[in-house]
Amino acid sequence: MKLLQTSVLASALALAAAAIAPSPAHAVDALELVNKTLDQASDLTALPRQQVQLKRPPFVHDHDQVARGGPKVVQFTLPIVEKEIVIDGEGTKMHAMTFGGSIPGPLMVVHEGDYVEVTLVNLASNAMPHNIDFHAATGALGGGDLTVIQPGEEVTLRWKATRPGTFVYHCAPGGPMTPWHVVAGMHGTIMVLPRDGLKDGNGKPLRYDRAYYIGETEFYVPRDADGNFKSYGSHAESLPDTLATMKGLVPSHVVFNGAVGALAGDNAMTSKVGETLLLVHSQANRDTRPHLIGGHGDYVWEEGKFNNAPMKDLETWFIRGGSAGAALYTFHQPGLHVYLNHNLIEAVLLGAAAHIKVDGDKWNHDLMTTPSPVGRIKPETDLSLPVDR
Repeated sequence: MKLLQTSVLASALALAAAAIAPSPAHAVDALELVNKTLDQASDLTALPRQQVQLKRPPFVHDHDQVARGGPKVVQFTLPIVEKEIVIDGEGTKMHAMTFGGSIPGPLMVVHEGDYVEVTLVNLASNAMPHNIDFHAATGALGGGDLTVIQPGEEVTLRWKATRPGTFVYHCAPGGPMTPWHVVAGMHGTIMVLPRDGLKDGNGKPLRYDRAYYIGETEFYVPRDADGNFKSYGSHAESLPDTLATMKGLVPSHVVFNGAVGALAGDNAMTSKVGETLLLVHSQANRDTRPHLIGGHGDYVWEEGKFNNAPMKDLETWFIRGGSAGAALYTFHQPGLHVYLNHNLIEAVLLGAAAHIKVDGDKWNHDLMTTPSPVGRIKPETDLSLPVDR
C-alpha cells in the first residue's frame, strides 16, 4: 500500500510539475522580463510601509474606510497550509489546500493607489507546488507566473492596486491542478477601497460598522460503490477520484467558509439594530445568488467594482463565478437572519447558508406584526380564489 501511495504521489507531483513548468513561452518571458528590468521598478523607499496582521474569515483585519495620506506599501504574509479538514456534521473528511489555513483565504484590504506586497510561503510540510493569481493585478497571469514555489520556498510579489473593488485571488498552478487547488480551498479576496471611501450613485459617502467575508466553495468528495463518501491518506491519493468527480460537475457540498454550518449557530455572524454591515461574498468557480432572509441589499456592487454605482434595494444578487461582490445593509429588526445562496437546494441540502444574529430590544411593529393570534380555520371553509370568467 505504501508503494502504491508513493507511486500515486509521484504521478500527481509529476502532473503538477508539468502543469506549471516554465517551458511555456509566456512564463519564461514574464520572469526574464521582470528580472531584466528590475532597475526600472518604481523607487518606493519614500513610501510608508504597513505590515498587516490578517484575520481568519469571516472576520476582516482593521482598516480605514477612507485613506489617510498618500499611497503606501501594504505588506501581507500568506502561508500556504495543506491539511485534512472535516466539512460537515457527518464527519466527512477531505484533504484541503488553503491560504492562511482557512477556506476561504483571508480578505486583504488596501486603497486604490497603494502597493500590495505579499510574501507567499509554501510550508516545508506541504507536498504540492503552489502560486497565487490576483484578479486585481496587472500582468504575468495576475502574478501567477512569478510566484510558483515548491514546498519549503517563499516568494514576495508586489503590485499596484489600480482598480477599486472586490477581486478574487486563487492558486493557479496550471492544467488540471488549477481547478483542483481552487475547489480544494485555495481562493480568497482582496478589497481595494477608493481612497475617499465608498459612495452611492450620487457621490454620497457610504460607511459600514462591521465587515464580514463569506467565501463560497463547492467540494467534490468521491463516493464508494455504496454511495458513502470516501477518505484518503493524502492529497495525491485522492487526486484521480477527485478529478473524475469534478468532471461530473455535481458537487457533493456547497458551503460557506469551508464547511456546512461554519457560520451558523455559535459561529453566527453578529450585528445590532441600526448597524450597517458590509458583506463581501466570493465564488472562485461557480455562480451564486446571495440572499438575506428578512433583509435586503441596500446598496449592492454585484460585480464588486466600486467605480460603478451600486444597485439599490435588491432582494437577491448575483455573483459570477471567479468574482467577488459586496453589499451594504442596515438592520431594522432584531433576531436571527439567514444569509444564503438562494439556490435553495444548494443552501438547504448542500450547506450554503449562514446566520446573522442581530441584537436589539425593540421590535418595529410598523414594519411587521401579527394583528391577530394564530387560530384554526373551520373545516368547511373554502378559501379558493375566485375564477374571473
